[in-house]
Amino acid sequence: MGIMAGEKTIMNLIDRYAVFGLPIKHSKSPRIHQLFAEQTGQTLEYSSAEVAPEQFAAAAEMFFSHGGKGLNCTVPLKELAWRYADHTTERAQLSKAVNTLALQADGTTLGDNTDGIGLVTDLISNHSIALSGIRILIMGAGGASRGIIAPILEQSPQTLVVANRTVDKAVKLADEFHNKGAITGCGFDDLGNRQFDLILNATSASLSGCLPPLPSGVLAENGSCYDLAYGNEPTAFVRWGLENHAAKSLDGLGMLVEQAAEAFFIWRGVRPLTQPVIELLNSERQARS
Repeated sequence: MGIMAGEKTIMNLIDRYAVFGLPIKHSKSPRIHQLFAEQTGQTLEYSSAEVAPEQFAAAAEMFFSHGGKGLNCTVPLKELAWRYADHTTERAQLSKAVNTLALQADGTTLGDNTDGIGLVTDLISNHSIALSGIRILIMGAGGASRGIIAPILEQSPQTLVVANRTVDKAVKLADEFHNKGAITGCGFDDLGNRQFDLILNATSASLSGCLPPLPSGVLAENGSCYDLAYGNEPTAFVRWGLENHAAKSLDGLGMLVEQAAEAFFIWRGVRPLTQPVIELLNSERQARS
């Protein structure tokens, strides 16, 4: 019994983290954070749990009350995590979504959203796509778009357009950020003869082989495409970009790693190197394909 009690004490000393989502089985987050921990010499445990929306508050409460230090929250729990957090950062308030919860010294939880900074870092640092002064189109007006708009506008693009099948939703979303920079909302039919230097797919449609109705010629010469989703095979939008002669057509694997690195920094105060992790995950999925 003494050995078992000692083992339990040791386990309690290991800081615990997790990702909640539905579905969650194929999440790369546990692997990414374990690689970060090994790289930075941190001792921690990171697991994944399938949590339905109606179970989220109780599951989060149980996690933190049993010694959990931080949670990542993915689809469809980000808005619930925003409501759950005792305090939120400005970027979380703007996005009305939280993907990172951190236990504070006083026992309260801080909610943050690292998606936008993860995307911007991946575009600028990993792919040399400067956002300043360019024309950007975001497809979709849901939670994924909301989480990336403010960090993009901070880079001072020439224009940022949000296009959505339901026009009112795109217009309303753009209006929420009008004081942050040049942003408008419209329907796909309203894109007309406009061209963009960067098109971001913030819908989940391309994972199931579907695409929003983009007019021909909407991608400017030497323009780039970026799908916030990722998979072992190129998404439908990544393929669309290649077919339309994009200078670069990318998926969101780098964004996933970069937003995880930001969460790791919030939790541990240490910033891991992302490039080795991105390269490893890319090589693994190429080996599978």
